[in-house]
Amino acid sequence: MLIEITWYGRGGQGAWTSSNILAMAAALDGKFAQSFPAFGPERSGAPMLAFTRISDEPIEIHSMVYNPDVVVVLDDSLISPKVLSGIKEGGLVILNYTGGQEELFKKLGETPRGVKVYTTPATRLALEILKANITNTAMLGGLMKASEIVSWSSLEKAVRERFRGAVAEKNIDLIKRAYDSTVKVR
Repeated sequence: MLIEITWYGRGGQGAWTSSNILAMAAALDGKFAQSFPAFGPERSGAPMLAFTRISDEPIEIHSMVYNPDVVVVLDDSLISPKVLSGIKEGGLVILNYTGGQEELFKKLGETPRGVKVYTTPATRLALEILKANITNTAMLGGLMKASEIVSWSSLEKAVRERFRGAVAEKNIDLIKRAYDSTVKVR
């Protein structure tokens, strides 16, 4: 089964890093994986996309993800109907968001049939644990709550390969705290 994920973020928030960590964890689980970014002018704060594909079979698609199974939004300023574009029926949306549901669905618009929406207080947790507004690993925690897409042991190993020492441990703590703080809102 092929799972396709689109990550919406801003330059410097680590969307591509999250995509890479997830792909590394999938590979550690014995799956096939792809991870790649798409951005325009490379500058901090500019909107950008990253993509992840995970499959039990070799992946022969080499294009952007147009119909994701999962959408992850790292920055609440990017929440709009655009992030739901092309999402598959029954898909998952994981949002970095802490406001009220009424406000959220005004920003997000109508969700397609069967789409499940989760929120994660990623910014708050990242500032508390990392002392920086880098929400990528927090959103991995939100994704794991919505669907344990990879094993926890492989995810932790991938984080420790990407980061070292205390930085790795802080990011693992952030993933776990975000997992515990993620809620399904629809």
